[in-house]
Amino acid sequence: MMQIVQTGPASVEVQEGERPSPGPGEVLVRVHTAGICGSDAHAYEYEGGYDWIAMPRIMGHEYSGTVAAVGDEVTSFEPGDRIVEEPIHHCGECFQCHNGEQHICQNISITGMHTDGAYAEYTVVDPQYLHRVPDGVPLKDAAITEPMSIATRAVLTRSSVTPGDDVLVEGPGPIGVFTAAVADSLGANVLVSGLDQDAHSRLPLVEQLGIETINVAENDLETHAAVRTDDIGFDAVFDATGHYSGVETALDVVRKGGEVVVVGIPREPSEVLLTPVVRGEIDVLTSYGSNWTNFEQALRLMENGEIDAEAVVDDSFSTSDPTEAFESFLGADVVKPAFSFAET
Repeated sequence: MMQIVQTGPASVEVQEGERPSPGPGEVLVRVHTAGICGSDAHAYEYEGGYDWIAMPRIMGHEYSGTVAAVGDEVTSFEPGDRIVEEPIHHCGECFQCHNGEQHICQNISITGMHTDGAYAEYTVVDPQYLHRVPDGVPLKDAAITEPMSIATRAVLTRSSVTPGDDVLVEGPGPIGVFTAAVADSLGANVLVSGLDQDAHSRLPLVEQLGIETINVAENDLETHAAVRTDDIGFDAVFDATGHYSGVETALDVVRKGGEVVVVGIPREPSEVLLTPVVRGEIDVLTSYGSNWTNFEQALRLMENGEIDAEAVVDDSFSTSDPTEAFESFLGADVVKPAFSFAET
């Protein structure tokens, strides 16, 4: 089979590999579409925090596909089923797993990082991590279920956003765009902030989804927030920048009694003065990964037409030149680049 293999820092190659066979309790999946996310891009650069990944590695953890074959012990799926995978695999034995917090398992294993993933024509999966894709959701669109589930967790599980709330989402990368879309589907008044690098592609895409944007390199966010919210501040701010300054900015524009939800993962330390946070009773929350329910929520939002996945997924990148897709993502030229294996 054809597979995209990372061989080192910023080095990916198209190789021929052996098609895997499912074990007795496994499912063989024919990959349809596989997307690139922020963690894939950081792993591609082999940045600190991702340099533990053993190379060579078939990356890719957000994808859709069709069941090609099942092991003798598998009864929950059959060939032809359309599926997506939960890529965060839990051990089932640690405190978090027993406490219903499998997505933050102490012995976590992530598809495409700890084990080979979905940048290939076929991959093998434990069926407990599979979800069926509704008939009304095209497989190309279903490939964004995993990042969408991160957004549904941030908005629907971790925050208290309600219709009519003034919401700011910082950072128009994939997670930021999907977080904004989920908040918008609730009826919140959503604003997405970005920088000059986002003005060419990412902010216009957000506007195409019917959500307002602001380029904070050209406009003062605090002034805009004051006018927009009658000097009250945003009810909720989601920081999806992955930069330490995101939390600091969020605390400057959220209202007293409001909440800040950190979704991006900063890789640098931040110095935050907590005095106004305490005096304003501002809730600072975090949101990581997703669980089974969040995956189902993401699929239903797409099935009901609440999320325009087709506008976000760009599968024009060739599997024969995977470097272009990674570099386009890192250059903020595209929100969600994806590899299509459907015709290979």
